[in-house]
Amino acid sequence: MPVPVRSRLAHVMGWLILLATLVGAAAADVHADDSRSATVQAPPGVTAGVAVYDRRTNTFTEQHNAHLQFRSASVVKVLIALDHLWNRGPQYTLTATDRARFDAMLRSSDDAAAGHYWSANGGSAIVHRMIARLGLVDTAGPPAGHPDVWGYTALSAADTVRIYRWILDSAPAPVRDLVMGNLRRSTRCGTDGFDQRFGIPATFEAPWAVKQGWAGFGTAGDCTDTSATVAGTTKNAARSADVDLTQRALHTTGTVGADDRSIVAVYTLQPQTTTFGAAYTNVNRLVRSLDVTAGVERTGTWFGTWGSEVRVRADATTGSTTLTRLPAGVEVLVGCQKQGQRVEVPPYSNDWWAYLPLYGGYVTNIYMSSPDNELPGVPVC
Repeated sequence: MPVPVRSRLAHVMGWLILLATLVGAAAADVHADDSRSATVQAPPGVTAGVAVYDRRTNTFTEQHNAHLQFRSASVVKVLIALDHLWNRGPQYTLTATDRARFDAMLRSSDDAAAGHYWSANGGSAIVHRMIARLGLVDTAGPPAGHPDVWGYTALSAADTVRIYRWILDSAPAPVRDLVMGNLRRSTRCGTDGFDQRFGIPATFEAPWAVKQGWAGFGTAGDCTDTSATVAGTTKNAARSADVDLTQRALHTTGTVGADDRSIVAVYTLQPQTTTFGAAYTNVNRLVRSLDVTAGVERTGTWFGTWGSEVRVRADATTGSTTLTRLPAGVEVLVGCQKQGQRVEVPPYSNDWWAYLPLYGGYVTNIYMSSPDNELPGVPVC
């Protein structure tokens, strides 16, 4: 029996719509270029590579040096994790010991765990396998002279978006849930004592999931976290001429919003004289300038701080529990302020305390960069 013309037309139109959808999705990759965005505000002296992708519309909302290669620092741990899981289907189960190591690598950026997998799974071959599997175009393994230096794997913002898209849209559900579940539970402090709450988590309200990266700031930070006990490790410190290792690297990558709607990849290189607190502030300012469709920015007022190992307390007293320590000279978001114990740091004296919602605690206003004891424009708690 002949198929009615209307049915044939509907069939053809259906295939045309499907083809247009596939072409549109592919175009999102094709159009990931190095064009500059009018909204990206890289602070002076900062080299930035940025890509922000809206998974609902399949479009990039930001691109700035999207294909520029950066030494990945700890962001490569996402590829190390994916490679480790690749042939462990269909349940992708890990032993208790392996699971603890895997979780620490992704949640707390544990270097010893990354080193274990790098050695056990073939080193640079991990990167080469993942390039082929995911179709990465800017990614490269560590230089020939430094095959054990996983942190000097080259990554770009565009390839990082592609990695997250594969995890979210193509990976087997157990792999997606295991990797993204860990990134959603990123700890405040890395196992080496560096504060991981910069960039995406500093700027946006939850939900978010992050894998951060840093290199060149020394071997130990000041961050403490009363919610977890972590052991110190040493950051990888080899040298190579193939990627820029002369500047300090600070990267924030991950997803923002319900259903991981926005993928954000921000890579930065900053001068060798940049402190961790200043670099942290630069990345926060850059991320706040971006068009992130799903992002709900945290409310409050940003203030600079001074001093080193400034303690964030559970309440407005020096006797209350220390929650963490601020990176020296970092800019912080203040939600409100209240009067508490008077603190003396000659020649200063102050009984006002600022509440920092990102840290869930209080800092004496003495260490806030403001001329008055009471911070201007900040409400009372």
